[in-house]
Amino acid sequence: MTFFQFVFSKAFLKQLLLAIVALLVLAFLILWWLRISTNHNERIEVPNLAKMSLDKVEEKLDEMDLRYEILDSANYNPDFPRFSVIEQIPKPGKFVKENRKLYLTLNPSGYRKIEVPDVLGRTRRQAEPTLLAMGFKIGKISYRPHISDNVLEMRFKGEKLDPGTPLQKTSIIDLIVGDESQNRIQTEDSLMENQPETPILEEGTDEF
Repeated sequence: MTFFQFVFSKAFLKQLLLAIVALLVLAFLILWWLRISTNHNERIEVPNLAKMSLDKVEEKLDEMDLRYEILDSANYNPDFPRFSVIEQIPKPGKFVKENRKLYLTLNPSGYRKIEVPDVLGRTRRQAEPTLLAMGFKIGKISYRPHISDNVLEMRFKGEKLDPGTPLQKTSIIDLIVGDESQNRIQTEDSLMENQPETPILEEGTDEF
């Protein structure tokens, strides 16, 4: 039997057909397994977790077969509840596969603490912008007799406040400032001392 006779024989064609069918079946099984293992065409829309507490986040993601991981806290945002989600990756509306991990950033419990700058001895015009630039708020302004208009004391909630004390940002600081009254008194005394004396006339003395 020649080679061409063997190739076109019924036995060879039958074996070839069986081999092709086996390959097709194997390819189909492989594709089917890949679709199942990779959740082919099965996508989950990422929910909006903003302002949600961790308890609600966990409950929501469990229902959707998603996971989460907490990143470092961001700067405090008063528009969001404390310890709620302030940022998330991926963003809401994105599509992900099952069991995907979402990365969350939480709102801290409050503003971070910063040290109170030393504005004692500075004028009110210098002290107020410095405190405001640091994130503090100016409260009550009180005056005390003094030679200058400098800041004499700082107070927080009625207590004396020393420079360098850590306070939460946006804290209200009261100022006690000099009223320059002693400076005016000293000026008046100086003018009185420099004023020429009026001559005193003795009784019975005539001046021409």
